[in-house]
Amino acid sequence: MARTVVRVLVNGYGVIGKRVADAVLRQPDMKLVGVADVVADWRIKLAAARGFPVYASLTDRVVDMEKKGLRVGGVLEDLLKRGEVDVVVDCAPAKVGARNKELYEKHGVRAVFQGGEKHEVAGVSFVAQRNYSEALGRQFVRVVSCNTTAICRVVGGIHEKIGVKKARVAIFRRAVDVWESSRAGIMNTVVPELQVPSHHGPDARTVIKDLDIVTMAAKGSHNLYHLHIAMIETKSRVSVEDVVRVIEEEPRVVFVSGEDGVEGLNSIFEISRDLGRPRGDLYEIPVWRESVSTSSDGTEIYMMWATPNESNVVPENVDAIRAVTELEKEAKISISKTDSNLGVIKRIY
Repeated sequence: MARTVVRVLVNGYGVIGKRVADAVLRQPDMKLVGVADVVADWRIKLAAARGFPVYASLTDRVVDMEKKGLRVGGVLEDLLKRGEVDVVVDCAPAKVGARNKELYEKHGVRAVFQGGEKHEVAGVSFVAQRNYSEALGRQFVRVVSCNTTAICRVVGGIHEKIGVKKARVAIFRRAVDVWESSRAGIMNTVVPELQVPSHHGPDARTVIKDLDIVTMAAKGSHNLYHLHIAMIETKSRVSVEDVVRVIEEEPRVVFVSGEDGVEGLNSIFEISRDLGRPRGDLYEIPVWRESVSTSSDGTEIYMMWATPNESNVVPENVDAIRAVTELEKEAKISISKTDSNLGVIKRIY
């Protein structure tokens, strides 16, 4: 595209959508046209109170949204029809994005989908550090889920720089998003995901095609992020120093330490708030430095990290916008711009 500033609309103003909208506002090469939704709850009303133009995702939702006191600027399809949007970041609930795709195809608009959709919806699953070039100029791209993004950043970095023969990752998932804790969740138990591998491993392979990975997952009775435990067999002998060097070089991955009192996911959550980010968001993947170890023969790596489920995919959405519009053709440059604008860091404290 010839544009130097890309016009972006966020469709679905939930956990990810509101964070993507804020991230777009902080990019000089992007303009937030507005946000669209089908409801008029407190979240979308807060968006309106902030001055965001609000649109109805569907025509038949306008009357109901206005009855609930929301001023609706129009209908999403009308914006697309008039050519007022270059990219839609679709943050609708899982499977809804797949239905929305027909609308984007009809009006020839580019769209970025989220990890709740299947790979086939876009044909390209995206993590900026791993396959930015694959998304260049595409009409549709899918940013993978928070867990898959974390795996692609950490295990993918090791795979690129050291070489992974096999990766095995156990995932302890949070039970429910914070905002839904009043509706669903589990208490005082751990629920295993009985499908092995869990969907995260195959999903990572949609990004890193030659990665041999198996994931297993369980859901715990907490809502503070996910925890990953990895055992990685390498193609050659490796030292702890080699692994540390990779993590220190990898964008959007940082070290934390139990010696500093970072004892669990609760500590990571508190750190994310103390950083002063909007909503206490953490875009980086925190790896426990003490957990990084190797087998006696140097052919296996063991490590643990936290996955900030509400926010770690936000930078990827920004990079995906640049990739599909070809605002920036080099991954490193786009990542650098995004991270600078969002305040992403390589050392938390």
